[in-house]
Amino acid sequence: MGSEEYVAWRNHFIALLDRLPIPIAICQANGEVAVVNPAMAAEWGLAPGQVRGRNLLDLFRPLAAAQIERLTEALRLGHRSRYTIDVRWAAGEASGREGELLVDTVGEPTRTYPMLLAVLRVRERAEETPAVEVGEVEGRILALAASGATTTAIGKAVGLTVDGVNYHLSRLSRRWRVSNRTALVAKAYVLGVLEPGRWPPVPAGQRARGG
Repeated sequence: MGSEEYVAWRNHFIALLDRLPIPIAICQANGEVAVVNPAMAAEWGLAPGQVRGRNLLDLFRPLAAAQIERLTEALRLGHRSRYTIDVRWAAGEASGREGELLVDTVGEPTRTYPMLLAVLRVRERAEETPAVEVGEVEGRILALAASGATTTAIGKAVGLTVDGVNYHLSRLSRRWRVSNRTALVAKAYVLGVLEPGRWPPVPAGQRARGG
């Protein structure tokens, strides 16, 4: 495969990954994140670029050390299977969130240490109510949407693809139970997520740039 063909394939793959609403990361065998989609980055209120290069074990806290030991031993022995790791992580909520990472080994069978595909399955709590807090990236997206910026312009401003921006907007719309962007912006002001009386719009607690 030539370099141009490889770049085209990689861009196509990342574009497809961005569209998926399921949190996904591709990591080195040591846990370092190589590729992450907006759904996974959104668990910390970050953009994908802010998560790449970090280690999954710094982002998630495993609930059972034995599960990590089992995966480590399997990688050492060259076993290829799916492994489940129960985890907890801080997501802007006092109580944090819990779920499980489904980890599959990917790559050539001859590789001693393959890449890891990690899919996050969040455990929703029935007693929880939708939190008002939003991450830094989502706050910026809402402010830009309130200013009338297009999806393409928002993506360039926050470092996301169009699909990544649409993912965050759809996620917030479902969370706040609104049906369109106009209602989403209005709800953001009602909930105090955007600063009232400021132009250009800014997330609450931030200063507008340029007056």
